[in-house]
Amino acid sequence: MKQDSTRNTSYTVDCEDYVHVVKFNPFESGDSCSLIAYGGNNYVVVGTCRFQEEDAEVEGMQYKTLRTFHHGIRVDAIAWSPETRLDAIPPQIRFCTAASDRKLRLFTSDLQDKNEFKTFDGHSDYINDLVFAPSEGQEIASVSDDHTCRVWDLEGNEKAHFVLRSPGMSVCWHPEEAFKLMVAEKNGTIRFYDLITQQAILSLECEQTPLMSADWCLKNTLKIGAVAGNDWLIWDITRSSYPQDKRPVHVDRARLFRWSRVNENLFATTGYPGKTTTQLLVHHLGHPQPILTGTAAVGSGLTWHRTLPLCAVGGDHKIFFWVTEM
Repeated sequence: MKQDSTRNTSYTVDCEDYVHVVKFNPFESGDSCSLIAYGGNNYVVVGTCRFQEEDAEVEGMQYKTLRTFHHGIRVDAIAWSPETRLDAIPPQIRFCTAASDRKLRLFTSDLQDKNEFKTFDGHSDYINDLVFAPSEGQEIASVSDDHTCRVWDLEGNEKAHFVLRSPGMSVCWHPEEAFKLMVAEKNGTIRFYDLITQQAILSLECEQTPLMSADWCLKNTLKIGAVAGNDWLIWDITRSSYPQDKRPVHVDRARLFRWSRVNENLFATTGYPGKTTTQLLVHHLGHPQPILTGTAAVGSGLTWHRTLPLCAVGGDHKIFFWVTEM
């Protein structure tokens, strides 16, 4: 847990394997530490982080592994359940993964004797993203290269099924909009679905492809961000179905877009894993240039801390953390 200035990362954590995906728990879990999960070639590790930016008694960063879950296959995406509680007796850890065998796996553990998982079958191609219903956590939505978005209950039954016009790349469920789902497609269209009527109610257009990633701003439900081609794009959904702001950022195509969870003007993008390094850029809408540039050896995944302006990227046997200014 050292500060690493050579690659301008704030902190790094060493891992036993290549990290394909990394995800901070976005929900309050009843503990002063932050939960983080990362996925490798055949396992998921759940741990806790504490940073000096939030606790003066911590020097740099403290990381502790809580449990390693055998997965048996490469992990492509991870979603946390809001039912995860560290302050319950016994504690409950619940998360869902998407894997390269096109299945979802729902893990539930009390960090002691109870460790179970259920497998959800239905997608016929790679699953690109998944998310829990943010209030109760009783449903999971997933999007796939098979041109569908599916909503499942916790037993793996399909509750809703939306046919898309191209591969589904991102799916978002906003805590303030519990009956709407945002689905971003590779063809550059972002649609909002009403989960009661199961109809599309609004769509946004990138006018460029491929759209690789999109996110719904936690701090402002009217703001949507995405990356398509080499650019990032921002919409205010009350103003137009076309982006209000866009900028070229990654020469080798952009890969991921994630809003900060603490500031509606702060977001991060990553480029494609290059031959040696992946570029992470942190942007602020009030600044013409990125406010932070980071590089990670063949990085993957991108996630923001729940309460700090701090993001993490996975990489080769490491997780990299960057702290930025608000």
